Amino acid sequence: MYLSICFHLKSTGILNAYMWKRTIDIISGICGCLFFLISFPIIGFAIVYESGFPILVRLNRVSSGKIIKVYKFRSMVKNAHEIKPRLQHLNERKDGPLFKIKNDPRLTHVGRLLRKFRLDEVPQFINVLKGDMSLVGPRPHEIEEIAAYPEPYKHIAYHKAGLTGLSQVNGASALPFQKELEYDKQYIELASFKTDAKIIGKTIKIFFSDPTGV
Repeated sequence: MYLSICFHLKSTGILNAYMWKRTIDIISGICGCLFFLISFPIIGFAIVYESGFPILVRLNRVSSGKIIKVYKFRSMVKNAHEIKPRLQHLNERKDGPLFKIKNDPRLTHVGRLLRKFRLDEVPQFINVLKGDMSLVGPRPHEIEEIAAYPEPYKHIAYHKAGLTGLSQVNGASALPFQKELEYDKQYIELASFKTDAKIIGKTIKIFFSDPTGV
């Protein structure tokens, strides 16, 4: 009987946690998608005018232990993935599998502006509304990056990735790879409505004070 009651309480807690988190995702997803629809004609025209179609790209990322297609406004030239191997020697990240070049030659002029203000990520609200991603969660990574996770952090890949999160508001891509994983692990252990509210508040504050810092 005792074990039955404990299981019931635990199951109820998990269900309640899922409900409030999914509710926030739906509300934010709807609001974000409305902004996406409003901004799409302007951003879309700018992208097409400079470098043609497509306007959106779908990138492979890992969330909840599976590969998903993450939507983004295209900020790079069309053959960016093919060029990447030729730029490996310029990679500024030496602490893990991540790839970053300060003045990435693959970025278009419009793309640089979109990334500066994080507007390239607005289409990800579609993923949030669909349930592929959550508003708050671990940072979504590529398959190759997930494969390089040290053993203590491999479980992170089985949690739903977030549009923002603890690692995103504490340095994002500027963080050392190990530190980023530590933040994601910490978020999973401390996940709650209060934690999510703090992260959302900090994200909004950073966005309006320093959009490049999210």
